[in-house]
Amino acid sequence: MKKPQTKWPATETDVTLLKMEPSSRKIAHYMQEAIKEAEKAFENGEVPVGAVIVHEGRIIGRAHNQVEQLKDATAHAEMIALTQASEALGDWRLEGTDLYVTKEPCPMCAGAIVLSRVKRVVFGARDEKAGAAGTKMNILSDGCLNHKVEVAAGVEENQCRELLQSFFKKRSLD
Repeated sequence: MKKPQTKWPATETDVTLLKMEPSSRKIAHYMQEAIKEAEKAFENGEVPVGAVIVHEGRIIGRAHNQVEQLKDATAHAEMIALTQASEALGDWRLEGTDLYVTKEPCPMCAGAIVLSRVKRVVFGARDEKAGAAGTKMNILSDGCLNHKVEVAAGVEENQCRELLQSFFKKRSLD
């Protein structure tokens, strides 16, 4: 069994996950994979958001923000990972998948997640300005839409938030 990484901040969420069932450890593992993607974005001067999509215990999509690199406002981590997952499954319907993302999805990404029929979104840091998974609005669970997505918030929240804060602090100094 893999030992928890010592770089985790000792947060209530992290401690709770470590005490829980193996499935909770898997959740932490997949969020760590999303964080690795976010770190790639940070290194490339992109807002550090990373995402992975899991189907039947296998990562079928992984991406980080590439808005600046591709000069494309839609090149968010979630959008790129959704495209990869669709290609992996050979279907635009991503039923039975879980999307792990380091920051709460924006309205654009939340809409694409709903349309793709993702089962569950697990995110780290809340987005106080444009969070569309419950913070500012709740597109993922809106009863007016054709699909509702389960949401789990705050997984590895401190680590995800600190990565975002470090990026914006560094950017303001440059």
